[in-house]
Amino acid sequence: MKLEIDKIDVFVVAGPDAKYKTSSHYDDLVITNTIVRIRTADGYEGFGAAISWTEGGIDKSLAESIRHLLPFLIGKSALHREAIYSLMASRCVQMKPQALSPIDIALWDLVAKFAKMPLYQMLGGARNKILSYASTPFLPTIQAYIKHVQDLKNQGYKIIKFHTWCIFEKDMALVAAIHEVFKDSGLKFMMDVESAYTREEALKAARILEKHDYIWFEAPLSDTDLEGYRDLKSRVDIPILAAGNTLLYLNQIEQGIQNNGWSSVRVDATLAGGITQTQKIMGLAEANSMTVELQSWGYTLSQAANLHLMLAYNNSTYFEQAVPVEPLEFGALTTIRTDKEGYVHAPDGNGLGIEMDWTLIEQASSYKITLDTTGWTA
Repeated sequence: MKLEIDKIDVFVVAGPDAKYKTSSHYDDLVITNTIVRIRTADGYEGFGAAISWTEGGIDKSLAESIRHLLPFLIGKSALHREAIYSLMASRCVQMKPQALSPIDIALWDLVAKFAKMPLYQMLGGARNKILSYASTPFLPTIQAYIKHVQDLKNQGYKIIKFHTWCIFEKDMALVAAIHEVFKDSGLKFMMDVESAYTREEALKAARILEKHDYIWFEAPLSDTDLEGYRDLKSRVDIPILAAGNTLLYLNQIEQGIQNNGWSSVRVDATLAGGITQTQKIMGLAEANSMTVELQSWGYTLSQAANLHLMLAYNNSTYFEQAVPVEPLEFGALTTIRTDKEGYVHAPDGNGLGIEMDWTLIEQASSYKITLDTTGWTA
């Protein structure tokens, strides 16, 4: 049997400088990278990963959820990804569908390498580059944001998304200050408030952002407040997006679309079950004449999985480039960077096109799980 899986490694790694805040409500967040590496008996390897955001320490819970899926992979052919996904999805495992995501991405990476194709071409190949926006961390002062925006403009970014205090009055003061300084700069902006507003605050903020021609308003309400999203979207013209972190299953996305509360679907392939499920979500959105604005906030492997989906299909508009970029490149020999024209490009190479420094990953891992045909190592 071709591409028979005979070994899986799971690495839990956190880059030493990967400490970010996305609102004033959090302490510094440790960004854990849970990496899955799958090997076949005929010598092929594939990699996938997902991130965890935690306060106060490295997350091992995702790796432990993945552990319970691994025995079902040994002896299976990576060519049978749909069958493998269905098998894994029916298991009694916590943290689904995220626990499935790194496995599924690794399988797609492996098979695309076997086929000697970049993954985005194997999936459809709509294009080889996409516009990027800088996704800022939370900063302590308005002046810090102004300086950061100028720095990003100098680097070539044309679109910037703010992560803010997530407190209405402070956030709107930032909007006013940014407008005053950059109104004639040619820059475009977005805002993400981490589902922190009331419905009343969300409406007032949407009208202010609309006046300043923001590209979209993200996560004003909890993802599960579908009625609140429908009401908000019906009363403003600015595009309204959910956070994309909670409603992850295909039927949940369908319900959200039919509720008519989102201007675009928003998910992350590393949360929503990997390539297998996310491409179905993208098809569902296309059938409803909607874009899918994929999250790609994360380490390089997570960025790559989402980027290849964006490039495979026509119904994504922007790539999310978390800044600063360097801490999230930890362990990767290949980087995904925004060019001076504001685009990111498909990585060179087959599969995801990402080469990893496995010596560094091994050394930096705080936890590792290995399963092969002889049994467990942990």
